[in-house]
Amino acid sequence: MGKIIAVVNQKGGVGKTTSAVNIAAALGEKGKNVLLLDIDPQGNATSGLGVSKRELTDSSCELLLGRGRDGEPVSAGDCVKKTPFKGLSIIPSSIDLAGAEIQLVSMPRRDSRLREALAPLREMFDFIIMDCPPSLGIITVNALVAADTFLVPIQCEYFALEGLSQLMGTVRQIKRLYNRFIDLEGVLLTMYDGRLNLTGQVVAEVKKYFPQKIYRTPVPRSVRLSEAPSYGKPITVYDRGSKGCAAYMDAAEEIIRKNSR
Repeated sequence: MGKIIAVVNQKGGVGKTTSAVNIAAALGEKGKNVLLLDIDPQGNATSGLGVSKRELTDSSCELLLGRGRDGEPVSAGDCVKKTPFKGLSIIPSSIDLAGAEIQLVSMPRRDSRLREALAPLREMFDFIIMDCPPSLGIITVNALVAADTFLVPIQCEYFALEGLSQLMGTVRQIKRLYNRFIDLEGVLLTMYDGRLNLTGQVVAEVKKYFPQKIYRTPVPRSVRLSEAPSYGKPITVYDRGSKGCAAYMDAAEEIIRKNSR
């Protein structure tokens, strides 16, 4: 049965989508069958894999609502799109997802709709990686209820831990009310620059809070990582020899190793 991992941090600009896309692609490169689920209304993971949002029919919006734009029922399988990248499929996001959050509020089982929708896909994939919105709204709650674990990208900057206590508080509440099995998959340090004293201070602070959960290789600041989405490619294809690619391949290897025990 496939493992569902939510990539989440309500603070924007921390490399969340970059990490979701490139970890998913790296897992695919390592021979895993991977689904990237874009549930961020901004849809950056979708465009980052070269998927045109204008041509979408069924997306993560329809998946959450359980119906298409014509009002007919939609299954999870209808929403899955193949990508040209090894081992990687995607359920893309569309701008309609922003409005879906309002509709979800009045729907039955509003917090567990994603868990129910993804159930048929667990047998089809080794990993389902979810790129969550940069907020703790109802869509992120759905992701945490559906997930086995959650992965937190933290940038090596001054406000790195700001809001993290709020995220952990939300997770504790989810664990108590809806999903008692959810656990922390790991903390991934992003935008790493070892030349800066501040970076060392942030790393030390993060290690104090999560001593056993930090990925071995931090993700460096990288122009190539920033460029890749504009070409609609993950870093594993755009620049396989870059330090950013090496960091995400290492993270994927750690995830595989941890989940093969």
